[in-house]
Amino acid sequence: MKRAEAPKVKTEVSEERAKGSKVKTESAARQPGVSLTPAEWHLMECLWEQAPRTGREVVDYLKAEMGWSKSTTLTMLRRMAEKGLVRCDEGGEVRRYSPLVVREEALQQETEDFLSRVYRGSVGLLMSTLTQRQNLSKEEIKELYAILEEAEKRG
Repeated sequence: MKRAEAPKVKTEVSEERAKGSKVKTESAARQPGVSLTPAEWHLMECLWEQAPRTGREVVDYLKAEMGWSKSTTLTMLRRMAEKGLVRCDEGGEVRRYSPLVVREEALQQETEDFLSRVYRGSVGLLMSTLTQRQNLSKEEIKELYAILEEAEKRG
């Protein structure tokens, strides 16, 4: 499976004259399965945890969690908005950011990429590696059985 290309982004800016604020929305003509870089994952985790967040809140969060500088965080936010990964709502001097990528969809794509890259698409090889290296508890084994039984019902 090849890595997803950067999404094409259409940006629209509308002004709400009554409130005096601008709302900048990015509607991504996105292909299914956007791949995130490790740095983008950190920023998205911040927004998935709580959204919207102001630029200041994101800066403070990533400084505490990752040691990132203000300029690094703001540059990442700007680039991710341009790529259609996050939405930036501008109101006066405050910008609020929200994720445009659903966490579960990003997890699915990341898992598929990893499985393809490392295990050549073999779920069996992945499970074999996990069970050989990990001491699975009885509860974890039951959980895996339940997952497999559910997959068998669907498939």
